[in-house]
Amino acid sequence: MRLNPGWFIVHSKVVHETDSDSSKSEDARWMRFTLDTVGKAHWPKDTQDRPLYPDGFAELATKRKSPLHPPGRDVRCIVSVGMLTEGWDCSTVTHIVGLRPFMSQLLCEQVVGRGLRRANYEPGEDGLMREEVAKVFGVPFEVVPFKANPGGTPPPPVKRHHIRALPEKVRFQIRFPRVEGYTQAVRNRVTVDWKNVPPLFIKPDQIPPEVEVKGLNLTNRGRPSLLGPGRLDQISLTQRRSHLRIQELVFDVARTLTSDFIKQRDSEVPAQVLFPQLAVIVDRYIREEVVVTAPADLRDLHFAPYYGWLVEVLNESIRPDEANGESPEIPRLEASRGPGSTSDVDFWTTRDVRPVTKSHVNYVVADTRKWEQTAAYYIDTHQAVRAFVKNAGLGFAVPYLHNGQMHDYQPDFLIRMEMKDERYVLLETKGYDPLADVKQAAAERWCAAVNAHGGYGRWLYKMVRRPEDIRSLLDRCLTEAWG
Repeated sequence: MRLNPGWFIVHSKVVHETDSDSSKSEDARWMRFTLDTVGKAHWPKDTQDRPLYPDGFAELATKRKSPLHPPGRDVRCIVSVGMLTEGWDCSTVTHIVGLRPFMSQLLCEQVVGRGLRRANYEPGEDGLMREEVAKVFGVPFEVVPFKANPGGTPPPPVKRHHIRALPEKVRFQIRFPRVEGYTQAVRNRVTVDWKNVPPLFIKPDQIPPEVEVKGLNLTNRGRPSLLGPGRLDQISLTQRRSHLRIQELVFDVARTLTSDFIKQRDSEVPAQVLFPQLAVIVDRYIREEVVVTAPADLRDLHFAPYYGWLVEVLNESIRPDEANGESPEIPRLEASRGPGSTSDVDFWTTRDVRPVTKSHVNYVVADTRKWEQTAAYYIDTHQAVRAFVKNAGLGFAVPYLHNGQMHDYQPDFLIRMEMKDERYVLLETKGYDPLADVKQAAAERWCAAVNAHGGYGRWLYKMVRRPEDIRSLLDRCLTEAWG
């Protein structure tokens, strides 16, 4: 029964009828649509920005001459007998009033639980979600103690921005492949792109090769302490290193890499042909690309985690030797989803945003205080840029392996250049990152494989350390070789 705009009385019997589909009344069906959309301002949309209505809603709304927005959008209060116990999904409950006896503590918990659903899960600048309060009256709930906020009234709601692709700006649409791995069909020869291979650092300040130990002594209160008499011993890897040889490491790593390649279904190269090539590659990498800081030693590569990192870097860097007739590495695309597109962007955020012109998406979301806003301005106003998009809510990622696990690297911007054919730049604006070299190598590999595929244009990866360098970088991209 409707009292006045924004208020409803809901009786349990009617709710039960709508839940069981036993009601044939159009009013009951409309009430069900209203209850299901309390607190929801918009219908979800498909990739073409069209609203997705529930079954039968559009026909019933047209018949009732009602607007097509969610009918529960403007409801501000619901009074119910049994509806708040369980199974009701509404994230905007702010007050709960108990007006009848509660026969069990479990029922109290279920009713109070309806007010414990967050309305907003967006973190603030400190990385934490803001406080949300629900007030409960007349419900004897005492399981979880709480402390009232002494600040009085709750803070005002945080402004949220709807980030989405605009249909009227479809000319700025950018498509990209979803790559989950790579396929190599090696027959005889392999090589390494030595210009882009990431180095490996052996740093004693992160993984110490020597430690000092001492027996614990008890204080006069019976607590253990390192202070007091006793011998201080030094334990290091010196003795263990004396039994190890670099050549032994080279052969061991080459054997591991050979085994990994032989297991690939598309690789036809025999082990006796592949192993000598890999041994030469491993030896060169250890001599030229491993950076050792004393008192660490090159032989520490025998130990974890350095050994695993060495195998990972080489596994990710070895390619078919195209100069000697091998087929290039090509991407393995996701089978469950098609290509990605800026048309898929549709999310809400409380972060700072900036409107842009040459983007299919209405705003650029800033994840930093200044860098990304500045970078977006330089890109948006550059004459060589046809279209671009900030990689937020886009679903674009470059896969890479680190420390035994696959990760996703998300470059900051995808840029389509103003050129005759379809050419793109993956642009990263990065400060300090210990994995910058690993991510760059992964992005270079992604671009090379996608370029070899040929179905998604030509791609180039660039990283800048200062936003003001973006203009000159984009100028150079117009004349640079694209692989």
